[in-house]
Amino acid sequence: MKNWKKYVAGALFLCLVLCGASALAEGKGTPGKPGGGNGGSSAPSAYTAAYEIADSATATSYASAADGENVIWIHEGDVALSDITVEKTGDSSGDSADFYGINAAVLVSDGATVTIDGAEIITDGAHANGVFSYGTDTVVNVANSTITTTGNNSGGLMTTGGGTMHAENVTVNTSGNSSAAIRSDRGGGTVTVEGGSYTSQGVGSPAIYSTAEITVSDAEITATTSEAVVIEGGNSVTLNNVAATGNNAQKNGQSTVKTNVLIYQSMSGDAAGGSSVFTMNGGSMTAGTGAMFHVTNVTTTINLTGIAFTYAADSDVFLDAAADAWGSSGKNGGQVTLNAAAQELVGNMLVDDVSSLSLNLTEGSMYTGAINPEGAAGTVTVTLDATSTWTLTGDSYIDALNGDSANVNMNGYTLYVGGIAVS
Repeated sequence: MKNWKKYVAGALFLCLVLCGASALAEGKGTPGKPGGGNGGSSAPSAYTAAYEIADSATATSYASAADGENVIWIHEGDVALSDITVEKTGDSSGDSADFYGINAAVLVSDGATVTIDGAEIITDGAHANGVFSYGTDTVVNVANSTITTTGNNSGGLMTTGGGTMHAENVTVNTSGNSSAAIRSDRGGGTVTVEGGSYTSQGVGSPAIYSTAEITVSDAEITATTSEAVVIEGGNSVTLNNVAATGNNAQKNGQSTVKTNVLIYQSMSGDAAGGSSVFTMNGGSMTAGTGAMFHVTNVTTTINLTGIAFTYAADSDVFLDAAADAWGSSGKNGGQVTLNAAAQELVGNMLVDDVSSLSLNLTEGSMYTGAINPEGAAGTVTVTLDATSTWTLTGDSYIDALNGDSANVNMNGYTLYVGGIAVS
């Protein structure tokens, strides 16, 4: 993932104007990630590690202070490590660390399988990720452990190049910028998290940055200065019974909107193209500031069931689907299908003229808010089943209404469908 903070403001502005803009979120001037795509550096021909382990080890303490050096590198076999401490100081930079794991405390690659139980892993350096799974057929299992990183571009759990990461009852704390607690980057992979607590504190450091398939269950995720979740490109995040909190107090990189969940495509080549999916079942989501969802330059499906939302005091927007700093002007809106089942939603939904929304309310869902209250813009279809309702909080403009208009409480406002007022 590229560190866009290295670019001066003038260069960034020039890129925005001439190139249609590239990265946002973590590491790219926002959250923190890899992906397997265009451009970028190639994988290193060799790694340098203080400890290269091929069999289960009996040592309990591992450390490295050298720049660009891994503490532990495992690239073959099936290795078990338990009740260990791993300390990493020393810096690295750029793609070699973010995509391929150079300078991580624990790097697993080349199809190795590693089980880590009862570890304390600490890093204090730039581009010094905690536990890193890189490459197809690589599997990392980490449980009952703590991971703490303090440098910039230093995620807690990092997955790239098609690797697999399983985490159970892990506590992750990151405090650097561009350092997501649960982080993926170029080439993506599969990440499954059960239980535990995952907290990020830096600017551009969401709790989760996904260029992969990430599922988190029965856990707490918290971002104190950034979005709770960022999805880039055709990737996914599923949250099951998760307490998710974000506070996008400081916009990062090219982002122009404060939001709790950002779904976008940066066009950097770090995330595969295609449609993305955000799914949340139960649990809670709290926004400290901004809209609950912002979707731009991507097609996405958002599935929401039984979530307790707490909304930011500074915003009345639930969903903002609109062009932003990425992609080609006129083609970079957000194309959203929002499915709500047994769900209460509050707040306006804004859809600009290069974006679209298909809102489907089922299983007794209740939506209170206005859609495009300033007038018609993008294409909007609302579908209400017989058990679901919509209460207007302002005049609303949509293109189609499927379902009984009696399930729409006008509340003193006017609903326009295809330009015609519904009586």
